[in-house]
Amino acid sequence: MTADTERAPLRRGAARSEERALAPDLARGIMLLLIVLSNTAFHLWAARRGPSGWHPVDGSRVDHAVQFTMITVLDLRVYPLFAFLFGYGMTQLYLRQTAAGASERDAVALLRRRSLWLIVIGLTHAALLMGGDIVGYYGVLSLVLGWLFLRRGERALRWWIGIAVAQLLLITAEPVVSVMLRGDWAALGEVGDAGAEPGFTAYGAQQESWLAAAGTRLSTGLFITFVGAPLSLIGGGTLVFLLGFWAARRRILERPGRHLPLLRRTALIGIAVGWLGALPAALAHVGALDVPDDAQSEEGALTVLRDLTGNAAGIGYVAAIALFVHWWTTRPPRPGRGGAAAAVARGGSSGAARRGEVAVTAIAAVGKRSLSCYLAHSLIFAPLLAAWGLGLGEHLTSATMALFATGVWLITVFGAYALERAGRRGPVEAVLRRLVYGGRGRRGN
Repeated sequence: MTADTERAPLRRGAARSEERALAPDLARGIMLLLIVLSNTAFHLWAARRGPSGWHPVDGSRVDHAVQFTMITVLDLRVYPLFAFLFGYGMTQLYLRQTAAGASERDAVALLRRRSLWLIVIGLTHAALLMGGDIVGYYGVLSLVLGWLFLRRGERALRWWIGIAVAQLLLITAEPVVSVMLRGDWAALGEVGDAGAEPGFTAYGAQQESWLAAAGTRLSTGLFITFVGAPLSLIGGGTLVFLLGFWAARRRILERPGRHLPLLRRTALIGIAVGWLGALPAALAHVGALDVPDDAQSEEGALTVLRDLTGNAAGIGYVAAIALFVHWWTTRPPRPGRGGAAAAVARGGSSGAARRGEVAVTAIAAVGKRSLSCYLAHSLIFAPLLAAWGLGLGEHLTSATMALFATGVWLITVFGAYALERAGRRGPVEAVLRRLVYGGRGRRGN
């Protein structure tokens, strides 16, 4: 750590409970369910893979339905959601510090220290449990983008968002667009390599030695963090991050009621574009669409199309959650029964309203402790499923693995809700805030 990151004067500590908005926390809680589901494929280490090298191609009709749904709704769609929320949270932290009197330089130094510790946590996570860690990856992105853009003016930020859109279209989408413009669908096979090593092997779940698997995981984690992250900056990976910066400056998730037209358009168009963009890959995977195997590979044209449209889906998911939060917090009381707010005011609640309140609070509690819950997924998954552990991944299918993953997420929901009721932070959040804020970190929640 450099001297300026260690000694940057702080005007205040971390966010307090009363400062937190429901929409970002609820979005993070739901996001973790989507992440744990999208991470299931590489734990099925004994299954037969198809050209994509990711999802199995064997199983029952239910398994194929699960695979179809994951390709359409989750794969390459969840991480743009994560990136948007990450950028949003960075800007919230920066604005809190500057509003409290810290200089812009000191606020950026605080975020730099946070990013460096996230890289350390991410690489540790990769070495011990999960090679596909994203904490270190986004630590690198936040380190670079925070330094470059947080102090930029509004006009400059809009210009760079436009540049990021152009990068995404010209670099990432060029192989697919060129084929579409020629109208030669058979040429989709010119992009990609179905003979490449399946991507799931980079996670080491199939290795029987923990030490050998740790080496594989660490190699993958280092590549994702220090090669993948910089390359994503060149390929348009900044776009969703910068949109998070832009949205946080307008407090769109804190005040969704002031941005309803924007949120409705974003949710409708973003999710539609995202799902339609993944539809060819999903249909090809289940055998309903005949395309060359190379086009379905990890570098293939259909994957590029999914990657491109996944950004729209991720932002659309955020907008849909913000619309739900607006409805949830402004819904009128039911005649004769009262809404949740009225029920609380009179000291009781209807069963349905009470269950709804508990569910929303519990999922938002996961969002407040997202780093702890994310790492807890791996702490449960890896020893139970990997070949070096109990090896249960050999006996599960896409459908049963999805049920298992949902159960793991529910365990973290119950744990986070218990911590919420006790007024305690997540354990990893507590450590990180101590490292970033020092003594001030203990005052926030």
